[in-house]
Amino acid sequence: MARTSTAAQKQPAPKSALQWVVQILGELLITAGLILLLFVAWQLWWTNIAANNTQAAAVDSLSREFDQATPQEIIEWDPANPVSTLEDPAHGQAFGIIYIPKLGNDYQRPLAQDTTSDVIDTLGLGHYDETALPGQVGNFSVAGHRQTRGAVLDYIDQLETGDKIYVRTKDGYYIYSVYSHEIVTPDRVDVIDPVPGQPGVAPTERLMTLTTCHPRYGDTERYIVHARFESWRPAAAGAPEPIAHLTTK
Repeated sequence: MARTSTAAQKQPAPKSALQWVVQILGELLITAGLILLLFVAWQLWWTNIAANNTQAAAVDSLSREFDQATPQEIIEWDPANPVSTLEDPAHGQAFGIIYIPKLGNDYQRPLAQDTTSDVIDTLGLGHYDETALPGQVGNFSVAGHRQTRGAVLDYIDQLETGDKIYVRTKDGYYIYSVYSHEIVTPDRVDVIDPVPGQPGVAPTERLMTLTTCHPRYGDTERYIVHARFESWRPAAAGAPEPIAHLTTK
């Protein structure tokens, strides 16, 4: 009898309703935390891997397409007066490659038409509809993600005055030089106007603007980089030396 009484005394007391509620809430919070961690990993890791693979394939396809269309004879050209035979691309159409050596010796990303999520989530850099095309007078404007979907403009804040941006199309290579940057609120759409910050003013220069979210892990502002056209080379002349190792011709 003594043994039975001692064993009975060692049995834990049944949990109260409050204890059950606390335990269940704790388990739910742990589960929610794990789901949140998985979501963050998916956003910051897996989407980048998938987008990088898609973008690399697009760059390779465009490079081959441009190489096959390149004339064999080099004609005289004026570096200060670029030729552009591009017509307005269709939505989602990849039509160029952008190289930014400051962001990495092997930095090359496809350029596609429009900045909607279905375009920049996969192809990386999207051209704002109704802004100038590469080499044209006006403001050739481009958007890209900063942290996810390839993080194509993650280190945009490292660009400094004088850094070069190279844009390749079927016609050749357009070289732009960074001249300023600014951080603005999302409603400042005038940064992609033909003359940045001056709505309604007719353009006389060939400019380029890069836009992305700011800060790096947020989207309450926009980080803007402006560049000015410097020169161009026709496709037959080959790539400029700083990016020659990234091209097949």
